[in-house]
Amino acid sequence: MSFYTLERIQRLPINLETAWDFFSSPHNLNRITPPEMSMEVISYSGSAQMYEGQIITYNISPFLNLKLFWMTEITHVKEKQYFVDEQRFGPYSFWHHTHFFKEVEGGVEMRDQVHYKLPFGFLGQLVHALLVKKKLNKIFDYRYKVLDQEFGKFL
Repeated sequence: MSFYTLERIQRLPINLETAWDFFSSPHNLNRITPPEMSMEVISYSGSAQMYEGQIITYNISPFLNLKLFWMTEITHVKEKQYFVDEQRFGPYSFWHHTHFFKEVEGGVEMRDQVHYKLPFGFLGQLVHALLVKKKLNKIFDYRYKVLDQEFGKFL
């Protein structure tokens, strides 16, 4: 049984409140997702900020314009420190994504930690090696670039 972990750290020259407001708003998901994924937020309860128990549904096209349904739940929120989204339905057999925030001199440090597993045993491991790992890294690379453009580079 293969579980995988992806971890990324990014520092931005903004305050903690600005970072929290941006990342805790479902409205900003499309802005930090590569356009070729055609991410469409279907529902998120209309709240401007996320909250524990919130369900967010999406359509995404991660590969070959194949449209997939994805439902996540915000399971934990500790304001201005972290929040967790977990997949309830979608392409992974397990998805647990923690978004951490902390003030550092000159800005804020954001750390993403994603634990995930693909279905289909050995076939899932093969698909991970050939496609999924690269795709997830590409998504987070895109996000890093967009955030640097949006908020400026950390010096």
